[in-house]
Amino acid sequence: MGKNLTSVLQFKLPIFGDAGVGKTTLTQRYLHGLFKSSYHGTIGVDFFLKRFEIDGKKVSLQIWDFAGEEKFRFLLPGIINGAHGTIFMFDITRYVTFQNLTEWLSVFNKTNETQGQKVPALLVGSKTDLEGLRTVPSEEGKKFVKENNLIGYIECSSKNGENIEELFKTITKIMISNIK
Repeated sequence: MGKNLTSVLQFKLPIFGDAGVGKTTLTQRYLHGLFKSSYHGTIGVDFFLKRFEIDGKKVSLQIWDFAGEEKFRFLLPGIINGAHGTIFMFDITRYVTFQNLTEWLSVFNKTNETQGQKVPALLVGSKTDLEGLRTVPSEEGKKFVKENNLIGYIECSSKNGENIEELFKTITKIMISNIK
């Protein structure tokens, strides 16, 4: 890639996780700074674009908000193909959403192997504003990251905005560093 400073780096960033973990809420909070306590369930996949500058580089982030329902899982390989980074999300108050990450990761790893690609993945625990209802200790998230060679673990709240900007900056910087 040349030294053209006007060029825009384009990245495909899918977000995966069970239904109701907060993928759409996270995306809307990041894009618009808004929090709504309920959204209609995503059907298939929703696609959003965010343009910004980071470390002097212009970035166009294509965020793919993937439906968490089982019936849409067949779409997963096509969405992973060509991704530059991925966010796996679970709800810290619903342990089953953490357990199901193994299944999501299995399809992710198989697709990466088939496509001959290596896509960095960030683990995100959502709904930290509901700390009193937590069922997944932070340590388990960190352990999952180590065991599965993910790039990091961040907890966030779309309700109060905690760590929303940080998690997107983290994954974006890693995607930029992978450009060679």
